[in-house]
Amino acid sequence: MKNLILRSITGIIYVGLICASVLSGGWLFIVFFGLIAILALEEFYNLTNASTGGENVTTLIIDVAGGLILCVGLGCVNTGVLTPFTTAVMGGTFFTIYLLYMIVRLVMQLYNQESSPLTNLAYSYMGQMYVALPIGLMSMYYTLPNGMHLLLAVFIMIWLNDTGAFCVGSLLGKHKLYPRISPKKSWEGFFGGVAFVIASVFVFKYCFPLYFTNISLCGLIGLGAVVAAFATWGDLIESLIKRTLGVKDSGTLLPGHGGILDRIDSLLLVIPATLLYLTALLLYA
Repeated sequence: MKNLILRSITGIIYVGLICASVLSGGWLFIVFFGLIAILALEEFYNLTNASTGGENVTTLIIDVAGGLILCVGLGCVNTGVLTPFTTAVMGGTFFTIYLLYMIVRLVMQLYNQESSPLTNLAYSYMGQMYVALPIGLMSMYYTLPNGMHLLLAVFIMIWLNDTGAFCVGSLLGKHKLYPRISPKKSWEGFFGGVAFVIASVFVFKYCFPLYFTNISLCGLIGLGAVVAAFATWGDLIESLIKRTLGVKDSGTLLPGHGGILDRIDSLLLVIPATLLYLTALLLYA
């Protein structure tokens, strides 16, 4: 009972902070998700490099700093916190610094005394692609019509997908979805998550029509389908990583919920997938 209360309080605070940062946009969005990126990257690198003897502190700091530069740079360019001229200058500056990080990180590996230098380097670059890039790409939603509300809707869809999958899977789950990676997931749970997400689409479109004027009901249904599919794959990918590394949770930062990576695993795949979908929708609508 105590764990359930702690888990609920943590979840409410987490959801509240995300909603506040997304709806506020600007610097609050950049700072909050920059912090999420730092914590998630630190968890990822500690997990992945533990099997190779650990990443040295200098390399860890540089890798986390590289990911933060990517996230903050994309945020400054896409959220409109700077003037057009400053945006152009800062965009080029962030890109140059991040490119410098990629080069320096590669050369550094020649001088590191790690037991598996190539593996550690691969983990470094994977953290940038798997964690930092998707978090940074979230800011691109602010360049889309109704983008802020679409981003919030995507978060809500992810949460509802998790809720629907858990509730339906717990009650009716018999046919395993991917037993090799996640034995508890079922096809019944998957379709339960899809049903919750599609139901939310009608709520968004008909209860809050002013926030979704530039996307049709069919477009929102398609967005919901993309979220449900890629949220499930995102969760399975993190399960694959943890199962490969022999760990249960990515961390212990969030009481009752595990680590930051455990909370954003679905998001890391949903963001690039939904951005591709919405961009294609705008181009071909």
